[in-house]
Amino acid sequence: MSKQRDLTTGGIFKNILFFSLPFLLSYFLQTFYGLADLFIIGQYGSIADTTAVSIGGQVMHMLTVMIVGLAMGATVLIGKAVGGKKDVQKNIVIGNTTTLFVLLSVILTAVLLLGTRFLVDLMLTPAEAVEGTTNYLFICFAGIPFITAYNIISSIYRGMGDSHSPMYFVAIACVFNIGLDLVFIGRLGWGPSGAALGTVLAQTFSLVIALLFTIRKRTMQGLEKLHFKLRRKVTGKIIRIGLPVCGQDCFVQISFVLITIFANQRGLNDAASVGIVEKLIGILFLIPSSLLSSVSTLCAQNIGAGYHYRARKTLFYSVAIASGFGLFFSIIFQFVSAYFIGLFTSETTVIEMGTEYLHSYVWDCLFAGVHFCFTGYFCAYGRSEVAFIHNTLSIILARVPLAYLASVYFVSLYPMGCAAPIGSMVSIIVCLVAYRWLKLSSA
Repeated sequence: MSKQRDLTTGGIFKNILFFSLPFLLSYFLQTFYGLADLFIIGQYGSIADTTAVSIGGQVMHMLTVMIVGLAMGATVLIGKAVGGKKDVQKNIVIGNTTTLFVLLSVILTAVLLLGTRFLVDLMLTPAEAVEGTTNYLFICFAGIPFITAYNIISSIYRGMGDSHSPMYFVAIACVFNIGLDLVFIGRLGWGPSGAALGTVLAQTFSLVIALLFTIRKRTMQGLEKLHFKLRRKVTGKIIRIGLPVCGQDCFVQISFVLITIFANQRGLNDAASVGIVEKLIGILFLIPSSLLSSVSTLCAQNIGAGYHYRARKTLFYSVAIASGFGLFFSIIFQFVSAYFIGLFTSETTVIEMGTEYLHSYVWDCLFAGVHFCFTGYFCAYGRSEVAFIHNTLSIILARVPLAYLASVYFVSLYPMGCAAPIGSMVSIIVCLVAYRWLKLSSA
């Protein structure tokens, strides 16, 4: 049975592991079924189909992380209410979050459905992949209300200190998605459209399971109709904390989209290589991503309880964990990159180009882990604007301009991959300056 968990007591390192491991598994499963789309389409479709799913998947990933980023405000406020033993306030935040995101998802769906072809053209999608990308995105955009609800429920559970239940919901979606991919892509030959339909139906099914679970187990006791009425002060706090995170995630993803555009301009092989590597990097970023979310929840509960020293130690432990794993994988992938890229394509040129790109890009796992943890810490204190600032500077000063110059002046993709770790170094510098200046843990 799911229940809210008190993270203000016990060993800090133990709490990080206990809370972040289900997060890690959840992110792994979520990334895995995105990779399953790419893998299965690679086995049954053409390079154009692979490129379509890669580009479409990147757009959907951008939208998903923006939704989750905006929901960070709810996760933090729920965490503070749980830490401060304020059950009524917790239910008000849950109710307002639900109403707010229902409205936002309806508006977002309408806008994106109308602008599908515009986005495909904006991405400078190779001509061979235009039809597949358009079909993929149109189907996914139609399912945004379900995808949004699915992610919001998970965010609410995590705010209450329960990172296990969302893991089960994701596992259900993953299994269902792979099965549908094999039917829609493998047997029926629906290509990118089948991949999109499988994703939407899988997340919808998982949403239904999550709702039934919540109702049956009464995991949100005390939640009443009046809690769903929008309150300006509550929604204002949700948006004030979540919007900078959403903006940060938006700019980061836009930078990835721009890099994809730079690759698309170089040709189909470059586009496929960059698309496959982005998927692999997504897997390697699971640890930093899970730690970011864990740090925000753990610190929020401890801040709500007035334990600022525990919030500070949570940050330091998490940075050490993220750095250690980042260094390990950065070294390992200098030797095994070609093998993993070869899982998604048999094209020798794509494997060679992708290997070059991954060899330099993978070092971002080391540096990004540090600023991810700081982002979670700043968000817990309601200073999410710091995350927005450091990522914006990183993108403007390094990621995009360096990637563009590398795409123009170098044949190899290796220099282009260097833009990401250099950008993360900029973020780390800003985070360290902000940490010293704000002195949040002394509050």
